[in-house]
Amino acid sequence: MSSILTNTGAMVALQTLKMTNQNLGNVQSEIATGKRVATASDNSAIWAISKVMEFDVAGYEAVEDGLGMAEAAISVAMAAGEQVISVLTEMKQLAAGGVSQAADFAKIEADLQAREDQVTAITQGAQFNGVNLLSDDIDGNGATALTVLSSIDRSGSNTSGNGNAPTLSTISVATADFVTDVDLSGRTSITDATTADTAVDELEVFLQYAVEGVAALGAAKARVELQRDFISKTIDSMETGISTLVDADMEEASARLQALQTQQQLGVQALSIANQQPQTLLQLFR
Repeated sequence: MSSILTNTGAMVALQTLKMTNQNLGNVQSEIATGKRVATASDNSAIWAISKVMEFDVAGYEAVEDGLGMAEAAISVAMAAGEQVISVLTEMKQLAAGGVSQAADFAKIEADLQAREDQVTAITQGAQFNGVNLLSDDIDGNGATALTVLSSIDRSGSNTSGNGNAPTLSTISVATADFVTDVDLSGRTSITDATTADTAVDELEVFLQYAVEGVAALGAAKARVELQRDFISKTIDSMETGISTLVDADMEEASARLQALQTQQQLGVQALSIANQQPQTLLQLFR
């Protein structure tokens, strides 16, 4: 039945055209933003998950920066420690030369004093951004270890009140403490062959402390490097995951855009035809 009061065909064509225009707008938004889930209204569940992951990525980037700073501080301390070991080796050789009765003890002692001053200068100068891992007080506030954030661990979802808030993990790097363990001020002064022999033994002890300290710093640096590499890979993986959740497939979006533009044109034509239907009814009354 045809009616001049209700144009059912036009109503159907109009609804179809509205839906096509809405879908076309969504595709155009995907192409413009590069995201298929740009706001919470697009997909609230996916949007919420992506935001939590983005927060975690930002936290991991801060962790990566902190680990880089710690790695640099350890590297400076290691370089200084290795230089101290080199100076201590020279001092041991000088002291060993004093075991001979024919040695110039005063000259040897003067050389040792100069190298002691050098060790002190190296130890005091082994700081990076205010952190000295060769000192007994690494930051001027009494700290004996460098604590660096190493990871942000999240278990479960982020639903409020479920107790699954992220927890922070840290790495502690203890000072090598050359100030205490390599305190050359208590070394026996060389005045004869006997004191030279004693000094050799003392310098050997200092040398062993220094070697052990640098070795410990080397192990700590390796751990920090491994953790930093892990965090970097974690960031890459999480960014890939976020992309999978919210980014638009540009090839698919392009194909859908072409199809919807065609549907829009056909919808306009269908609506035009439907609007012409009442005109055909006039022919029945002529």
